[in-house]
This record gives sequence, C-alpha cells and structure tokens, in this order.
Amino acid sequence: MEFVKRFFVFYSVGGCILLISLYSCASKKNISKSEHNSNKAELLAEKYSTLLGVKSSDISNIALYSFIDKWYGTPYKYGGESKNGIDCSSFVTLLYKEVYNKTISGPSGTIFNQCSVASKNNLKEGDLVFFKIEKNKISHVGVYLQNNQFVHASTKKGVRIDNLNTTYYTTYFYKGACLK
Repeated sequence: MEFVKRFFVFYSVGGCILLISLYSCASKKNISKSEHNSNKAELLAEKYSTLLGVKSSDISNIALYSFIDKWYGTPYKYGGESKNGIDCSSFVTLLYKEVYNKTISGPSGTIFNQCSVASKNNLKEGDLVFFKIEKNKISHVGVYLQNNQFVHASTKKGVRIDNLNTTYYTTYFYKGACLK
C-alpha cells in the first residue's frame, strides 16, 4: 500500500511539473516570436538606414521596408507580376496594395493620372516618382523613400534602390506625385 501511495504522489508531482514545463515553454515561444519580430524590424531598419544614408530611427514604416526586402533583386520583366519577373508599374501597384492598402492600376502614365503632383523638394516616403525615358511620354515609375532615394523595378538590374540625383535619373525625372 505504501508503494502505491508513493507511486501516485510521484506521478502526480511529475505530472504537475510536466504541465508547468509545457506552459512555460508555450509562453517562452510567444515571447520568442515577439522578440523575433522586434529583431527583424531592427535588422531591416539597420539595413535600409545604411542603404539610404539615414538614421535607423528614421526607418519607421517596417511594412514598406519588409515589402522592399522581399522583392529586392527580383528581375525586370515587361508585363511581369511575380518573383520570376516584374515591371515598374506592377511593382508599384503591388507595393501600394500590400503596404498602403490602396488600389492603383495600369502603366506608369495611367498611374500618374491617378495622382496629384508633388514638388520634387517636398517628396515624402511613399510618394511616387515618374520618369520620361521614352521620348515625351511617362514610361517609368518608382516609390520615393528618403534622402533622394527611391525603389523601383529597373529594366537592367531589377528591383533596387537608386538615387534621384544621379545624372541618369536627373535627366529623365518628370514629376513626383501622391495618390489623390
């Protein structure tokens, strides 16, 4: 009988310890997930602050930079809408849908018609930048970030960040704009 009591007490205590262990592991898992998201945000802020030449505290729209990070390096493909290849207007359309929950569509000239013009000197993160590379028509679009940098799907190097002040982009820059 004494053996049965000890056996019962041993397994009851062991069961409690097991339950406590499982419960504490579950709560650690939630903390780890939260910490992981925080660490991911910090890493994105650090990475893009370096690329843009700004302080990491200036990188606050983590959804935007996470989207860019996901698509960075995707090759250019005219009419493309996937990771296998994407064009500039499709990239901007997807970015606006996923990051800002706003719908825009069409080629870059059509997107421009859905916007209000913004001064190049007063561009804000998320504004659109338009270029006339092909003769006199708007033929390219990107999204302004910070510090004269913008993200776009480049025909030669795919999704990337470039500086508006480089000779090439200064030559073809048309207007900055924001959605109406």
